[in-house]
Amino acid sequence: MSASLPGKRDLPASQYNLDTYWGRVRQSADLADPRTLFVSSAGLESAKNHVSSYKQGHVLSMTPELWRAKKIVDSTLHPDTGQPVFLPFRMSCFVISNLVVTAGMLTPGLKTTGTLLWQITNQSLNVAINSANANKSTSLSTSTLIQSYFLAVSASCSVALGLNSLVPRLKRLSPGTRTILTRLVPFAAVATAGAINVFLMRGEEIRKGIDVFPSLSEAQKSDMTKEGKDNESLGKSRKAATIAVAETALSRVLNATPIMVLPPLILVRLQRTEWLRRRPRMVLPVNLGLILTTSVFALPLALAAFPTRQQIKAGSLEREIVEKVGEDRLVEFNRGI
Repeated sequence: MSASLPGKRDLPASQYNLDTYWGRVRQSADLADPRTLFVSSAGLESAKNHVSSYKQGHVLSMTPELWRAKKIVDSTLHPDTGQPVFLPFRMSCFVISNLVVTAGMLTPGLKTTGTLLWQITNQSLNVAINSANANKSTSLSTSTLIQSYFLAVSASCSVALGLNSLVPRLKRLSPGTRTILTRLVPFAAVATAGAINVFLMRGEEIRKGIDVFPSLSEAQKSDMTKEGKDNESLGKSRKAATIAVAETALSRVLNATPIMVLPPLILVRLQRTEWLRRRPRMVLPVNLGLILTTSVFALPLALAAFPTRQQIKAGSLEREIVEKVGEDRLVEFNRGI
């Protein structure tokens, strides 16, 4: 993101009001805009130069061109490392990367082998996305990464297979109700394992803590820029890390809910229509269309549930932080996405 580029002057966080939910939705829609995936290396360098020019004081005010440059930088670079996130694991590629995997998990009539393969594929993708977008102020060892991966895969497969074997035994329910419950099994597996995945993949952050910074007003930022000072970390906080990871896990569940619930329920109704009965080959493209449409709208709504740059009173964190700035001082940290 733009914060990782050279220059003492900070850009405005957004052209939208991030104190409101809908402001964050619009910001998240920019972050998840797949058009940024087609920006070339030269285009990215040009965007970085534009942003750096502002941060170094060569450009005095924000312009439409500069906002577009910031959008490209924010959707491409990791805020802690300043390096491009691997393209398939960027939030701007989330809908595309998940489309085929989600369609596979929601395929009607999947057998045990198909269920296992798609759940493993989904958790592999989740691990990659969580790792690529995690807060990088705390490193994650390879052994922890592998352990977290296998635990997440085990959780998702256990839930999926367990519920698939349970639903047919519910004889008191009507066949139609059992069909609907069967279609919702992937949601239960994905929601459970998705939340577990985030906690496992980012557990090192909770154990070691993440960097916390003083929250500055625009005037304070301007003064620090003039003095050539940086906003120094107040130290690492395990409590801040717990908040960051918990909110990210919840946002994953919020994102999965409409994507994994609405398409299968709508498809059940559509499969009862004469049009789709006469055209069984259209089930797959209809399913893909439902998933794509739901995903495009669901991702910004889920990402906006919590601010990416989170503010909190220092009194809610460790004593070491409180002693440096006082209980009532606002501090901030990168939640990660």
